[in-house]
Amino acid sequence: MVDNRPGLDESFLALAHPVRRAIVARLAAGPATVAEAARDAPVSKQAVTKHLRVLERAGVIVREVEGRTHRLRLDARPLAEASAWIAAQRELWERKLDVVERYLAERRRDPRSEEER
Repeated sequence: MVDNRPGLDESFLALAHPVRRAIVARLAAGPATVAEAARDAPVSKQAVTKHLRVLERAGVIVREVEGRTHRLRLDARPLAEASAWIAAQRELWERKLDVVERYLAERRRDPRSEEER
């Protein structure tokens, strides 16, 4: 089953690069200017701008312009949607693995299962 929720792909794309994840982590501590958010980024200013565009397009960050200062803040709602999708997948696979575990435990307890082979 394919999940076609709008924004889910963009949320995962936003987190797909270590520079973007570092910016998100920095903004999780509170709003910051572009320079503050990208202070330790090992890429050029142009690359930071491109990464910020990806994050903005995904709705993960919001830019507020105050004169010449661009302040960024985190909007975690798109990340919450991605987290919910991951949790649902984890639950699904845990249920499937529980069934396999029960089946294998049954086979170990039932000596006839060896004789039937």
